Amino acid sequence: MLTSDFLVIGSGLAGLTFALKVAPFGTVAVVTKDRLPESATEYAQGGIASVWSPEDSFADHARDTIEAGAGLCHEDVVDLVVREGPSRVQELIRLGTRFDTKNNSNGEYDLGQEGGHSRRRILHASDATGHEIMRALLAAVRQQDNITIFERHLAVDLLVDAKFRPGVRNPQCWGAYVLDVSTGIVHRFQARATLLATGGAGKVYLYTSNPDVATGDGIAMAYRAGVPIANMEFFQFHPTCLYHPHAKSFLISEALRGEGAVLRTPDGTAFMKRYDPRAELAPRDIVARAIDSEMKVHGFECVYLDITHRNPGFVKDRFPLIYERCLRFGIDITRQWIPVVPAAHYCCGGAITDKDGATNLRRLYAAGETAMTGLHGANRLASNSLLEALVFGHRAAAAAVTLVQGDRESIPELPEWNPGQAVNSDEMVVVTQNWDEIRRMMWNYVGIVRSNRRLARAYKRIRLLQEEIDQYYWDFLITADLIELRNIALVAELIIKSAISRKESRGLHFNIDYPYRDDLHWKRDTILVPGEPFECDL
Repeated sequence: MLTSDFLVIGSGLAGLTFALKVAPFGTVAVVTKDRLPESATEYAQGGIASVWSPEDSFADHARDTIEAGAGLCHEDVVDLVVREGPSRVQELIRLGTRFDTKNNSNGEYDLGQEGGHSRRRILHASDATGHEIMRALLAAVRQQDNITIFERHLAVDLLVDAKFRPGVRNPQCWGAYVLDVSTGIVHRFQARATLLATGGAGKVYLYTSNPDVATGDGIAMAYRAGVPIANMEFFQFHPTCLYHPHAKSFLISEALRGEGAVLRTPDGTAFMKRYDPRAELAPRDIVARAIDSEMKVHGFECVYLDITHRNPGFVKDRFPLIYERCLRFGIDITRQWIPVVPAAHYCCGGAITDKDGATNLRRLYAAGETAMTGLHGANRLASNSLLEALVFGHRAAAAAVTLVQGDRESIPELPEWNPGQAVNSDEMVVVTQNWDEIRRMMWNYVGIVRSNRRLARAYKRIRLLQEEIDQYYWDFLITADLIELRNIALVAELIIKSAISRKESRGLHFNIDYPYRDDLHWKRDTILVPGEPFECDL
């Protein structure tokens, strides 16, 4: 058993911010399932939104966020986040984060403007903002003697005292069971306060911009521990991800369409004007739905983005990273069309928290993409995700420190991991098959555009898959692949149930059987409470 004051599960912006903030007040264990700096933060391209210039205001940022959220943002949370943003960003800068500045003697920051923003307020580091933030954070974390990082350690389940002590009336979280991937041994990591910051769940879909670590672990663990989950139907898709068997998670920037690139079907037909008069310059959700429609109706594996009509020199100068990356896969974008598909990008739902990142389970906090704070509503405004992770990493840390400093309870010694009669598996093909089936099913039935029939089929199939996975989980010794399969299956189920529950189209959730927004009945969060019965009423 490893005991610490604070346990952090996840090592992106939210997790490392929390770790740095609590380190002066106790020992900290950071559990990360891969090697650092691997995380969703590491791959964040755009930047972090924050009111920075005199021309901007908190009211403007809040209004833009609420408008993007399609009526479901919690306005008090929006106000809190945009007002705290500048102070938190200043702290990142003091840690050594180098955001881009203008080419002038004043050292002003070069503020970007993205879709949905009415002002320039995006601080960025070229097109690799997340990488720069992680560099600065990790340098600071490694200077802290109180922080111990456990790489290639994957959390299995939370340690909740009520599971082992039936008489406990008010359950508390005392850490987690954690698999050492290198040895296959499951250890107890016990702590007075635990933060879930495992990132998103893009790997539940066949095509995603997310790294391989994004398997919804924190959301799944929270739900199994009794924490309500909200708004899982709102999954954001990026319209253009490079479609190539060896190209994982590489986005093709919307800036290409801004410079005249045309979307085409395999036979060369330009199709966007049939969906929107703005054609390729339509908003992201419209473009993503149009591509999805063409693929589903005609059975295409992908569509193509064509910028070959522009001068080759211009293309290479304007898009050097995209040009070089595509060339690596044998695609010269100055002469060849780029195969693209929409890709699952960001989960707006998650474990419900309050304004301090606390869940309903005492001693358990959540932050970043794992949490549903109320900021994003039905659709995330561009570059608000890093802001949310930063603000709630800070707020959760402050709340956890208060809890631990006033703590009068000793950490109970809960049972060691018990594998029961489980044996080594000789049928790992079952894991691979189920993994592939879930991701393909979610893409086809619960993707960008949904229908009652597709959702009903998905619900029926996920229940059968859950039975198979549950049996396999208890029969065989656990592996990292099995843990992740168990988690994506549960996250898939939560997305399906949430999508079935919402009888309208709003934000990122579009159902062709309920094509209109219904504020009278559905201007509210979709909340799934563990243990409550669910009936598929489609």
